[in-house]
Amino acid sequence: MEKATFGAGCFWGVEVTFRNVEGVVDAAVGYLGGSTENPTYEDVCTQTTGHAEVVEVEFDPDKVSYDKLLDVFWDCHDPTTLNRQGPDVGTQYRSAIFFHSPEQQAAAVASKERQDASGRFPSKIVTEITPTSTFYRAEEYHQRYLEKRGQASCHVR
Repeated sequence: MEKATFGAGCFWGVEVTFRNVEGVVDAAVGYLGGSTENPTYEDVCTQTTGHAEVVEVEFDPDKVSYDKLLDVFWDCHDPTTLNRQGPDVGTQYRSAIFFHSPEQQAAAVASKERQDASGRFPSKIVTEITPTSTFYRAEEYHQRYLEKRGQASCHVR
């Protein structure tokens, strides 16, 4: 099993999107990329911790490739809006790929370049690509949030 971590706005819909990908074994929502240890949702919402809302995806690389997960990432949000996804505004909603290996970094950079060159998006992509750091799992009420409310699928963008 391997891990991939993505920030694409509010983590609830992003989690559902990745859970619906064949080959994804698990997905957990949490916080990554900041300086505060063990941040809470309330901490992250202050925009003072530096964390992004993220989904940590555990996947079977024999069933789904990292490149396929990158395609899902680009499809599920608007990577051209800085610190914003739809009505959600703040640094915690930034578009980000947190890589776990040099191979993931290279794949993410190449994928971003392809997306930018494709003309698919009306503006330049602002997605950050940075090494992963400590993943802090979000509070339990955030895990499978939409699923608990009867929403088994979600199109984020």
